[in-house]
Amino acid sequence: MPDSPGIPGSAGLLTPALTMTGRCIRLSRRDIDAVITSMMLPVMLMLVFVYFFGGAISTGTEYIDYVAPGILVLCAAFGSSGTAVRVSEDMKGGIIDRFRSLDVGGTSILAGHVVASTVRNLFSTALVLGIGLLIGFRPSASPAGWLAAGGVLVLFLVALSWLSATVGLLAKTPEAAAGFTFFMMFLPYPSSAFVPIETMPGWLHGFADHQPVTPLIESLRGLLHDQPVGSAPWLALAWCAGILAAAVALSGVLFRVRTG
Repeated sequence: MPDSPGIPGSAGLLTPALTMTGRCIRLSRRDIDAVITSMMLPVMLMLVFVYFFGGAISTGTEYIDYVAPGILVLCAAFGSSGTAVRVSEDMKGGIIDRFRSLDVGGTSILAGHVVASTVRNLFSTALVLGIGLLIGFRPSASPAGWLAAGGVLVLFLVALSWLSATVGLLAKTPEAAAGFTFFMMFLPYPSSAFVPIETMPGWLHGFADHQPVTPLIESLRGLLHDQPVGSAPWLALAWCAGILAAAVALSGVLFRVRTG
């Protein structure tokens, strides 16, 4: 029998992965409520922090310039974590079994979710950045700085989206997978996203200094404001690469177990 479009034998992983990406993007366009929430929640948080708390927080600079990179990361974390729910819904609804009957591999299915999540969150991030510029965020980055900041953020989106897809495979229900969203929303708070770490209780410094979000935010803050960044970008890249590698490996195992 000749190879059919979308079957790995005819075009490797690329054709089915692109097909799965298109499907996930179309589903996102139909789920308007979730799209609006993922875009508006980070915007509302930025407005709350800037206008409600910003006057009481001393960072040595305009608070909007300090907090905007953290809000960008929060936006990425919240949007990417929603992938867990979408993957879990596919598992529970039997959609994955249908794709498997067409010989579509797990990597292609998950890659479709990850790419679609990255595209969605790039739009959300652009919206949050635009609102930040309207209310006073003034980055002074060079074109190279913007490119470097964008590259680090995209890698974070991909890594977190694949980790979220792995959680979706692990969770038994979409409701359980939704819990990952709350965890990822919490992670930026014990970091340098909203206040300097030295203002936190001493017992919290170790975690705040050595979690993956802190070097990412410090990288974005330094790159966007054309300031020295030290080793922060390399630490951020190492965290992202490690999370991505672990998520890809674990998702492969979980997919075989859940669909075997």
